[in-house]
Amino acid sequence: MNIKNKELSVNEGIRDREVRVIDVNGDQLGVMSPRKAMEIAEQRQLDLVKVAPRAKPPVCRIMDYGKYRFDMAKKEKEARKNQRTINVKEVRLSANIEEHDMGVKARHADKFLKAGDKVKVTIRFRGREMAHTSIGYDVMNRFVDMVTEENVMERKPRLEGRNMIMILGPKE
Repeated sequence: MNIKNKELSVNEGIRDREVRVIDVNGDQLGVMSPRKAMEIAEQRQLDLVKVAPRAKPPVCRIMDYGKYRFDMAKKEKEARKNQRTINVKEVRLSANIEEHDMGVKARHADKFLKAGDKVKVTIRFRGREMAHTSIGYDVMNRFVDMVTEENVMERKPRLEGRNMIMILGPKE
């Protein structure tokens, strides 16, 4: 369990000389010794939890710590469930790629985009191809036209060393 507030001091773990105590309902009970606050918490069959250790004096709250930890774990699990990881798939082309081969690669890119992934389209220039990088721009533009309209060009084709890179993303 990866609870963000796992470093909270509870009950006997509170070693301060005096603490400000807050009731279950949010009412302030005042500044008192931790021993007295523990007695109040025990009378109500609850825990004393230090919620603001850096305050002067530290703030402690009377609450059901087990229920609090359960609620925090539940919120964290819910947050993890709702987040979506974005994968980047790569499609490699060449400056002198045939039309049919580009069609196959475009279908693969379509499939990736429909699955919600980003597509990194790369052309690697070898040898004398570096003198004709404009061909690479033409290939990239034809490729974008082949891929369905369900995409957004997140990064236009750009030459980085011997590679030309473009990134396509799914439409929201």
